[in-house]
Amino acid sequence: MVTVPAVCLLLVLYRIIFGFSAQDAEQSGSLSFRISEGCVELLNALAGKKWDESLMESMALYFEHPVRKLAHFGEYMCVGILVYFILSPWMKRGRALYFLVTAWVFLSGAFDEIHQLFVPGRYGSFADVCLDTCGGVFGLLLCLGAVRLRKRRLRGRVAC
Repeated sequence: MVTVPAVCLLLVLYRIIFGFSAQDAEQSGSLSFRISEGCVELLNALAGKKWDESLMESMALYFEHPVRKLAHFGEYMCVGILVYFILSPWMKRGRALYFLVTAWVFLSGAFDEIHQLFVPGRYGSFADVCLDTCGGVFGLLLCLGAVRLRKRRLRGRVAC
């Protein structure tokens, strides 16, 4: 059954998410900047360019905010997928399931942002809760698309 591994993965993911949220502003900013630097270095290498250090640093600073927001979206996309896998064996597909997955993701994002209110130099953001929820809904939509695709393939095999 998929539920037990999905629960375990969700717990690990929550540990990672809340671990990142527990970092103070300096630690969090430093991590984001290092990831942005890595992205710029990769872009430089893929493009075959030889950008100077000041250009690469300014690009890393420019990309830092989008990288942070993409991380929010990606983390909660995974939460949405895992929650769908946890709940779908127990609930019929439909509005109730989709609402419950969305509500779960929304509340997870809200608790994460509330948690950040108690971390030095950090703040909670309703915009981040909305972004987290969008990521979770996107994960849910990926699951629904995969289910639909699987059904089509199974129907194609039966018809042959």
